[in-house]
Amino acid sequence: MTDTDTVRLAMIGQVLRGRWRTLVVLAALGALVGAGSSFVLSPGYRTTASVLLQGPREADELLTQAEVATSSVVLDRTAAVLGGGGTGAELRDKVTASAAQGNVITIEATGDTAEQAQGTADQLAQEFVKYSTQIIAGSGDAAVQLAQERRDTLRQQVSQTNQRISELAEKAGAGQTTVESLQLRTELQGLRSSIEQAMSALNAADTASGLGNMVVLGSAELPASAAPPTLAQLVLGGAVLFFLLGVLGHLFTARTDRRLRDEEEIAGALGGPVLATIEVVDEPPATAGERTLRARLLHDDRPWNVPRVDVHPDEIEEEVHFHRLVARLSPRRRLLLTADGDHAGQRAAERIAVLAGPRSTVVTVNPTRPVVRDGDAEEVLVVASVGSRPAWELVGIAEACADAGLALAGAALIRPVQPARTRPELPVEREEELAVTP
Repeated sequence: MTDTDTVRLAMIGQVLRGRWRTLVVLAALGALVGAGSSFVLSPGYRTTASVLLQGPREADELLTQAEVATSSVVLDRTAAVLGGGGTGAELRDKVTASAAQGNVITIEATGDTAEQAQGTADQLAQEFVKYSTQIIAGSGDAAVQLAQERRDTLRQQVSQTNQRISELAEKAGAGQTTVESLQLRTELQGLRSSIEQAMSALNAADTASGLGNMVVLGSAELPASAAPPTLAQLVLGGAVLFFLLGVLGHLFTARTDRRLRDEEEIAGALGGPVLATIEVVDEPPATAGERTLRARLLHDDRPWNVPRVDVHPDEIEEEVHFHRLVARLSPRRRLLLTADGDHAGQRAAERIAVLAGPRSTVVTVNPTRPVVRDGDAEEVLVVASVGSRPAWELVGIAEACADAGLALAGAALIRPVQPARTRPELPVEREEELAVTP
């Protein structure tokens, strides 16, 4: 595993730890969307019925029969038999028909229950066979009579040919082998070929008379479970999809984030030195009025990529670092400049103002349109948390200070961290040693 992969896995862990409430809400929302989409995407129960068409069939004829199976007449008849107030138009979206190998028409039906799907498939197959049989039977008495006359003629031709063959056979065998006997034998062979052709035509005519025969190949199978995608699959899929989109959205936002986290880049954007970088315990806004209802419920108003340090909160010497920062400041009157929305920077500025005394005043500006009021201050100390402002906002703050005629003393950077919640337990011997140590 490469370092890049390690960093990416660590970022995913930070997203899960810092935004698990938001991800759970997104997963629940995805589950609701999946449940709603089941009314459109879930087909319910599905089964098939098969109809065999006897006799030789062309491919185009099979396709035509498949269209007949889902025609308006067949669907209306099926809906009337099934009852329930349904119509053929409503049934059209629940059935399909296709031509399969072996002269088989496959009828597929769906329903809200297994019994409904089975009943629809069976009834549609029966109505299809009835309607196709009626079409063939009603093609006209003239066509039927013509086919019957043709078969009678063929049979008469076969009978005459057989009689002629018998007569020729008697003549050919009565005398010696002569030219006439050879001619008779040749004619006899031709007649035999004619009778074979007549018999083939007669068999074809008999086969053609059975083209309308159709057989339903048993009852449709009762489906044991709903066809995919089921309600449970859509709910689970929606929850997983929205959860992953939430994680990817946080990672994409972090990758495209242009807020500065490097001290040198921040100093270059402000045009002044970084006097100190102080680690403080990451805390939510001090008052509930500063947080929206969503922020109070989801805790998503705090950065999720705050680094975690393996120390106890008491081991972060915040006060020591703040005193050292104040000791480095000049005795001039100054503005402690912070930006709206930077809660960690605002809390740090207030602590610095308390330690520095009345010579420091906290001022909060709009980072996108910063305006610094003219006053009796002589310099400005920018207090900002690391990763809270992009370069152009810091440049705008520096220009606002210059427009007000105030010198930029530098910047105090605040780095929020998440310490370990519990202090590691010390061995019993170590605790006794600390207890007796003055």
